[in-house]
Amino acid sequence: MHTARVLAALFKINIQQELAYRADTVANMLVSLMWLAWELTGLAIIFSNTTTIAGWTFGDLLALSGMWRLLNAFMQAVVFPNTEKFNRGIREGTLDYTLLQPANSQFMVSFSRVAIWNLWNVGLALATITVGLLISESRPSPLNVAVFLALTASGGMVIYSLWIVLIALTFWFTKFDNNVTLLSALADTGRFPATVYPIWLRVIVTFVIPIAIATTVPLQALRGDLPAWQIVLALGAGALAFFLSSQLWRAGVKRYSGASA
Repeated sequence: MHTARVLAALFKINIQQELAYRADTVANMLVSLMWLAWELTGLAIIFSNTTTIAGWTFGDLLALSGMWRLLNAFMQAVVFPNTEKFNRGIREGTLDYTLLQPANSQFMVSFSRVAIWNLWNVGLALATITVGLLISESRPSPLNVAVFLALTASGGMVIYSLWIVLIALTFWFTKFDNNVTLLSALADTGRFPATVYPIWLRVIVTFVIPIAIATTVPLQALRGDLPAWQIVLALGAGALAFFLSSQLWRAGVKRYSGASA
């Protein structure tokens, strides 16, 4: 209940910040539409020369593009603004005030700033997934939709946990302020199914920087292509990643001695 009240208060503050810069919000939404049109144009050009890529049709890749937009919306809404605030807090000492607040420090660092306008990107992503499924004539069962939602949440948890690990390393390596650069760079690999990449890159995007777990895997479940053991493995990966990242965060906070030390 306490966490819900804190989250509601943060949400209200972020709404007020968005409303204070309404022109910027509208501009961001229009730019998102432009990028979506650009992505669709790129896909259309690719499929004007072929009918499938590694067994994936135009509709399949359009749905995958929607999954990538969901991941990108999370990065834009939570990861980037809070990473910038966290790194500035380390440099200027304002992180001390966050750690002293009567709330979970990991929660406060993760969600104190949320770019609310990215709900627009979430809507665009869901629309893109729906249109992609219609084009590919996929008809997911209610069970497939339920598994898809669970795996999307689990995949998001894996990416969130990886981000927490990267920023927590700043407690040991104070110059590690480009901590999410690698995550951001590899996020673009989620635009295409993991099966199109060479084995070495497939291993990286599945196990090292698991972008595929947040994009390809949930969509495979939605299409009914994922065996039960892989579903269980993906769900377990999300829970394990969250547990391990939380432990590392706590260890980092215990090590942190403040800006004046």
